[in-house]
Amino acid sequence: MTKFAFIFPGQGSQFIGMGKDLADQFAAAKAVFEEVDEALGQDLSGLIWTGAEDDLKLTANTQPALMAVSVAAMRALEEAHGIGAEKAAFIAGHSLGEYSALASAGAISVGDCAKVLRIRGNAMQEAVPAGEGAMAALLGASPEQAADLCAAGASEGPCEIANDNAPGQIVISGAKPAVEKAISGAKEAGVKKAVLLPVSAPFHCSLMQPAADAMAEALAGIEIRTPSAPLVANVTATAGSDPEAIRAQLVAQVTGQVRWTESVQYMAGEGVELTVEAGAGKVLSVMNRRTVRELEGLTMGTPEDIQAVAERLNV
Repeated sequence: MTKFAFIFPGQGSQFIGMGKDLADQFAAAKAVFEEVDEALGQDLSGLIWTGAEDDLKLTANTQPALMAVSVAAMRALEEAHGIGAEKAAFIAGHSLGEYSALASAGAISVGDCAKVLRIRGNAMQEAVPAGEGAMAALLGASPEQAADLCAAGASEGPCEIANDNAPGQIVISGAKPAVEKAISGAKEAGVKKAVLLPVSAPFHCSLMQPAADAMAEALAGIEIRTPSAPLVANVTATAGSDPEAIRAQLVAQVTGQVRWTESVQYMAGEGVELTVEAGAGKVLSVMNRRTVRELEGLTMGTPEDIQAVAERLNV
């Protein structure tokens, strides 16, 4: 049998209408959206399916919305074919996708997950006043080049590597003047391209400490159980299943680096040949092929995808 992992996308993968056909065709998927709506006291599913794109883009909405779609896809696969997270060698998620992974693997209830993601979204948005932070993509940069540019920018304020997404695709984050200084030195440092990203806050850097404090408080109030498959955590790029370690990693992840390149390399090194991206889009599957060329990637966001994944997994 092919050794595989379920992976879960983060912010930026959202689009209006995502998950609607899953809810229409699978009772278990529909139940996920209903549970999220009830937990938040909001018709979030209505916003996801027929709302305004600008409203869906608000971090406090995007985060629980993407989680709902990912978990709905997993529940649909389980309902139709009996395949759940426990069949995978690993689960992993990019940033907020880590919560989707944990909810899919039974470590956090869907309702609790929606509530803490709403807190996370609001806290990350409020941690830094609008316009004071920035993020930038460094295309064609090595981790060493990115670290040197961050060090140069740090004379203007915090500037850190936020995401190591794939070889040659690194995102930095921090105070706007610091990030701008890092960008200004990129060409001279041999980096192919450096561009500011249209984000609302400088995620995954030390400026997010107020949000990390808020998450420590929020996560202390919910039950975290052992997931049905080991989680490859963003901040460690290694697998674990201990609930208290996972709780600490979720807090550390707010200010810490998303070590996605290393996470994919870790899973491949452990024998994973296939990843199944559950939820909206295919961003992770595309990035993963840049990291490990022979890694097969499937996406799972529609009823047709569910069928194709079941046939391929054959478990």
